[in-house]
Amino acid sequence: MIETIFLGTSQAVPTARRNHTSILLKYKNEAILVDCGEGTQRQFRIAKLNPCKLTRILITHWHGDHVLGIPGLLQTLALNGYNKTLEIYGPRGTKRFIEIIYSMFVFAGKIRVNVSEISSGEFIKTKDFRVEAFQLDHGTPCLAYRFIEYDKRRIDLKKIKKFGLQGELIGKLQRGESITFKGKTIKPSDASHIEQGRRIAFILDTALCENCFKAAKDADLLISESTYSSELEEKAHEYRHLTAKQAAGIAKKSRAKYLVLTNLSQRHEKEEDKILSEAKSVFKNTQLAKDFMRIEV
Repeated sequence: MIETIFLGTSQAVPTARRNHTSILLKYKNEAILVDCGEGTQRQFRIAKLNPCKLTRILITHWHGDHVLGIPGLLQTLALNGYNKTLEIYGPRGTKRFIEIIYSMFVFAGKIRVNVSEISSGEFIKTKDFRVEAFQLDHGTPCLAYRFIEYDKRRIDLKKIKKFGLQGELIGKLQRGESITFKGKTIKPSDASHIEQGRRIAFILDTALCENCFKAAKDADLLISESTYSSELEEKAHEYRHLTAKQAAGIAKKSRAKYLVLTNLSQRHEKEEDKILSEAKSVFKNTQLAKDFMRIEV
């Protein structure tokens, strides 16, 4: 199971109901924070989440509404005995900005951090998943992220029982190897199937560009900014943001299964139904994110 928790869903200016952008992805022993808007450390507490479980932070870009929570979060981790090395990833300039953060404040203790600057392509690879980055168009170095779980071979227990298999022979089938049992060759496909890994895409600030579609391709869950309504498409283009309809168009063309809209401008705070309706007119399986909403994939 992959759980995605929305800790903040506003755009540049927070509202009484929406905090600045921050999204937590939980998978096995990983807790990956995508962006860290102002007040994120408090959002963790309200959501009854332990920030010391964090393993990585992915920064999409360095506009304040996506990163102003980093100093407070680092201080909270230090004061709560964070004992891991926090991996921080971001676009060009990230190392310098993290250094500036540490130079601006008198921190009560420090934690171990490892900062990596990335441009595009695969940059995280574990035995269970990988993460890719895509350059976006936002007037400053900005990245989309794509979390990809590896495909798994699942054993069919009924077929295993029928064959009378046990022990190491099952392990070989699990690894995709053919076996010989009682003089008969059994292929992996005879007793198992491939379960496709899940894909989650994050597109959090950008004008419409080709890499939006690449990042979102076949996503089980696409999380996309939808700063403006379609009637403000010119303003969206000027400030390099997406409208709700454009986000829905990305989901449809990329064959995503489920779209969640976030990064809503304060001007649309009382027009949530309008934003959602515009997106659903293009891509029906759409939901509008709210702070503390949780989605399992």
